[in-house]
Amino acid sequence: MNLPNKLTIMRLFCVPLFVILYLIPYQMLGISMPTFDVCSTQLSLLDFILFFIFLFASLTDYLDGYLARKNNLVTTFGKFIDPIADKLIVNSALLLLVFSRDISIIIPIIMISRDTIVDAIRLIASQKNIVLAASPLGKAKTVTQMVAICILLLNNVIFSAIGIPMGDIMIWIATMISVVSGIDYFVKNKQYIMESM
Repeated sequence: MNLPNKLTIMRLFCVPLFVILYLIPYQMLGISMPTFDVCSTQLSLLDFILFFIFLFASLTDYLDGYLARKNNLVTTFGKFIDPIADKLIVNSALLLLVFSRDISIIIPIIMISRDTIVDAIRLIASQKNIVLAASPLGKAKTVTQMVAICILLLNNVIFSAIGIPMGDIMIWIATMISVVSGIDYFVKNKQYIMESM
């Protein structure tokens, strides 16, 4: 297994680790997490751990693709597992943020629906031996999602001191980009869907 695929597998293993650590009932188990005051924001050790797990996963998302293209290590397995790992870590984080009431349920509903439609279009195109590359809007959506989730996991640290809900702003920007990129993807590739009507 080459290095890019190893990084993708590591990102995949981050998902259950992230979910389990997020959902452990620490108070019920009598576990007390140390807390820190950072720029007038209370952060626990758990907040930092979850942030670094998600940050690591986000960085490997960029790094594995970069290394695969640079060193000509693109594989069928990598093409298959990379988008799955991406969606699992992002969607898991979004659903957990809904669970802890940090974001609205509307956000993951929109984003997961968009990804489902785009994946369906790609599947139809692949049956015709056509590979549809990720669009710049799709990449912008992923970046804004990951930045927003990182900020939310750290309780809007730094920005809360100046009264700006940056995490909320970024996640809604990501949602809007998600909608626009989904519409753009459909319009540009609708011929693959409409031709059999």
